[in-house]
Amino acid sequence: MTLPRHALWVGGAPGAGKTTVATRIARRHGLRWYGADTKTWAHRDRALAEGSPAALRWETMTPAQRWEGLAPDELLELSLHTERGPMVIDDLRRLPTSPLVIAEGSPLSPAGVCLGVAERSRAVWLLPTPEFQRAQLEEREVPRGPRALYLLIAAQIQREATKHAVPILTVDGSRDVDETVAAVESLFAEALVEGPRAETLAERRALLREANRAIVSQVREGRSRPWADGDADVAIREFLCECGDRACAASIWLAVGAVFASPALAPGHG
Repeated sequence: MTLPRHALWVGGAPGAGKTTVATRIARRHGLRWYGADTKTWAHRDRALAEGSPAALRWETMTPAQRWEGLAPDELLELSLHTERGPMVIDDLRRLPTSPLVIAEGSPLSPAGVCLGVAERSRAVWLLPTPEFQRAQLEEREVPRGPRALYLLIAAQIQREATKHAVPILTVDGSRDVDETVAAVESLFAEALVEGPRAETLAERRALLREANRAIVSQVREGRSRPWADGDADVAIREFLCECGDRACAASIWLAVGAVFASPALAPGHG
């Protein structure tokens, strides 16, 4: 199964800046954004339905047991990192073919370029240095267990990217966000020109609304699990400003319920 031609892929480890880069490009060029993290629970449910031993084991564990005392290979297995790659491709194939999709996440393996899963000109992996990734995870206050998993995923992606010589951008803090976005845009230049892209303000606003709704769904689905605590609608998350201006890079921290009820707009944006 191949990555559909209407999808551009930005891969890499957690903490590499994939979401920031992909959403900036989506807003600037009128693309649909797909974040693999927003499908975490849908993918877990699919793995459960398919009888995945790792998914079934994970569901029987307490939240503490999922992170404490596990060997590195167990952490990776329980994360469904490998199993989710084909699920991501299935998700992308179900999306409309217009406009282009810029998809980002960790599950799709760099091996896919050599296997014909992804086109070299439509895929790139952001590879953070260990120092940069650790600093980013600490800044985000990622707990110790998930942090260990994210470092493992980074090491695996680094090995695969080196082995298969895929297009990469090293992320070490030497480029700022704008420079990193420009570098990815340069790699995708031909595809971005080819399109199709959303051209009208109404179309761009609808795409941003769709992106924010995906984040809302992610939080609500996570909080609906039997072992989860807290009201999803009062959880505070970062959302994209939905003004639709191509130059807008604003984001807003809002309660999930508020974003579900009405568009997210940065102050002064309308």
